[in-house]
Amino acid sequence: MATNLKQLTKNEELLCGGHRACAGCTGSNILRQIMLTAGKDTVVGGATGCMEVVTTIFPYTAWKTSFIHSAFENCAATISGVETAFRALKKRGDLPVERDNINFIAFGGDGGTYDIGLQSLSGAMERGHNMLYVCYDNNAYMNTGIQRSSATPVGAHTSTAPSGSQSTGKQEIRKDLTKILVAHNIPYIAQTTPYHWKDLAMKVEKALATPGPAFLNILMPCTPGWHFDPAIGIDLAREAVECNFWPIFEVENGVYNINKKPKEKMPVADWMKKQGRFKHLFKPGNEHVLESTQAFVDKEWEKLLKLEESTS
Repeated sequence: MATNLKQLTKNEELLCGGHRACAGCTGSNILRQIMLTAGKDTVVGGATGCMEVVTTIFPYTAWKTSFIHSAFENCAATISGVETAFRALKKRGDLPVERDNINFIAFGGDGGTYDIGLQSLSGAMERGHNMLYVCYDNNAYMNTGIQRSSATPVGAHTSTAPSGSQSTGKQEIRKDLTKILVAHNIPYIAQTTPYHWKDLAMKVEKALATPGPAFLNILMPCTPGWHFDPAIGIDLAREAVECNFWPIFEVENGVYNINKKPKEKMPVADWMKKQGRFKHLFKPGNEHVLESTQAFVDKEWEKLLKLEESTS
């Protein structure tokens, strides 16, 4: 089982060291954990974004598996096409026996998933391809200059939603992509973080074992975009769960299961104050943004609890 730590440590590392990710990058951690579970018989698609750029700068690659670079908007479409080709070859008997089962995983950041790639993702999920789509959500277009995306939370400072005398940062509520994927009625959808390694491994294993499409949304604290000490990225992933900003749950065939319920809920402001992108909110006059953020997080958590109760 992938959730056995001793077994995971024995599995081959399929993402090489020496790539160009930032110091303290939690995204490379996410990729390593997923590939330790998925194994070598995996075809990986990478949308343009942080994790593609740092792992595949020509003529080098950090991947030990098959890897296809797609544009921002079409990674899900590309992998759905590869999966379809595989099924056609298998049906004709044109595959060696040892290549009879292959995992198909598409990776995209929030820019390439919540925004630019949403159309092709929706299409691939609706068509029912046997593939896993993983969104590494770092809450902005980090690779191109920290511009706001629809995943950026209210109040965050970005290069295109700057804080200042006339603004408290991003004004709009972040999109809930996981809910959008639930609305596609696919077999498996889940949220997790790189801190919760056992939960992440279990969900990758479930997603790949589920016939049909699956989706994982994984929070990726970003050192340059969130403005924090590189040493605390994984801790910020844990605290995002402890304050209910990023609940860990899964939806399996329409049934909700919350995998972790904080025993003592952490105030969202305590998590936010460790990130430079929110530092302006702690100046006098911006208390209302912190209060409204806490109220919103509390409301969404209550909704999630009711969904778990009503579908169990």
